Amino acid sequence: MITPVSDPDDPRIEFYRNVRERDLVGRQGLFVAEGQVVLQKLLGSSRFRPLSLLIAEHRLQSLSKLIAAVPEDVPVFAATQRVLDEIAGFPLHRGILAIGRRVEAPDADSLIDRLPERALVLVLSGIANHDNMGGIFRNAAAFGADAILLDADCCDPLYRKAIRVSVGAALLVPFASIPREDDTIALLERHGFAAIALSPSGRQDLSELLPPPRAAVLLGAEGPGLAPELLARTESVRIKMAPGFDSLNVATTSGIVLHHLRSAAA
Repeated sequence: MITPVSDPDDPRIEFYRNVRERDLVGRQGLFVAEGQVVLQKLLGSSRFRPLSLLIAEHRLQSLSKLIAAVPEDVPVFAATQRVLDEIAGFPLHRGILAIGRRVEAPDADSLIDRLPERALVLVLSGIANHDNMGGIFRNAAAFGADAILLDADCCDPLYRKAIRVSVGAALLVPFASIPREDDTIALLERHGFAAIALSPSGRQDLSELLPPPRAAVLLGAEGPGLAPELLARTESVRIKMAPGFDSLNVATTSGIVLHHLRSAAA
């Protein structure tokens, strides 16, 4: 059943109000999914659950099959484009929003413990840019990474923009956070993962790297990169570039490395 909403102050759509600001503070464990593709990923996920949908009236007919897949206990609200824009606080051209909640939130230890004998994971350190986070998750899904681990200085992959840039991959690739006090390298070694750190000063060219059965690729933020203490305890790898240039966007780096490891293991 579709429930019409004509008042932007309707209390039933409180979590959709000013979603840009709500993404930054006070999300109460919820997240905003935006767009048709992301909504499809949300509805097909076992680790996340939609709590409600808010859709522009003119999109209802074209989205009828997708709406039919929404669980019966999940309310679907509809509003005119003007009311929808006023609720969201900006022009919402896609005309589709959903509020979701994470159902399964394993810790890092239990997440990688249940991975297969051959596995590939990404370990992110200090990735605070939401576009980069979304791009990394998109690449991880494209190249079949089994999981992503995030240190305490990473931004939330469930930030609205990160989910959108990932094209919903943030709802597909399993991820977990590593507490600040935990030893990341010790965690990986305990589960038999070889730690491979990407750095312009890496000791080995990526093209020469043979993928181990269990590989953990460490990526740091652009600029500072990975901490020296992490680099000292890992196999450091560089990507060969044109003379005089040694910098790549971290999301681009993730795609190159994942493609190499998957291709070399085939």
